[in-house]
Amino acid sequence: MATKTFKIPEALEGLGSHGCCQGCGHGIAARIIYEVIEEMGLTKNCIAFHDLACGSNMLYAQKYHGFSGAHGRAIPTATGFKRTRPDMLVFSYAGDGATYSIGMQHTVHTAMRDENITAIVINNTNFGMTGGQMSPTSLIGQKTTSSPAGRTKELNGNPVDVVKLYTDMDIAYLARGAVDSVPNINKTKNYIRKAFAKQMAGEGFSFVEILAPCPTNWGMTPAQSLERMQNEVFKKYELGEFIERSAK
Repeated sequence: MATKTFKIPEALEGLGSHGCCQGCGHGIAARIIYEVIEEMGLTKNCIAFHDLACGSNMLYAQKYHGFSGAHGRAIPTATGFKRTRPDMLVFSYAGDGATYSIGMQHTVHTAMRDENITAIVINNTNFGMTGGQMSPTSLIGQKTTSSPAGRTKELNGNPVDVVKLYTDMDIAYLARGAVDSVPNINKTKNYIRKAFAKQMAGEGFSFVEILAPCPTNWGMTPAQSLERMQNEVFKKYELGEFIERSAK
């Protein structure tokens, strides 16, 4: 008799029509987020705040509560909602372009205030939705539609590592995972679980960055994009847990 080993979380019943490109990391990230929510018994007591870019596709796959705000404003809209409904699990879901460029002020100041929300950032080192332009996390030498000769320090500055920026801040939880392999996917799922648990215990701001492939804008096959992550991206952006503050 066949044994069922996998199912799509109840809250993502529309995942099959999410509209992500082949090999995109957003689908895996969304699945593990909502697996955690379901396993924690929070499916009907959570709300996701999305940006307008690629991650907003998940809004149309969700069965329950979601909101899409202005570009780069997922974190402050989540903050405002959490202050009115502190009983709910509230998280933002956006890319590196939105969070570390137009939304950078919110990214920094929300952590400074130690707001009791969870921010999840999908870092694929480019602006995905608008055609693969250079983002704050694009690597030195990375060719994008707005840096066709490759990013240079002299012209474009160095990439930003927000996880390193956060390591000196007094926040509840900080981690960076990836969706390139089963072991890393499982670790990332655990990071998300810890971040949500910190929030529901009222312990303060939790932040999880997820490194993900973008085969379409990287000009690679899905398999090649995973190799790029392992051979290039991981050398710049370290994986792991960096802050796990004891309960206040």
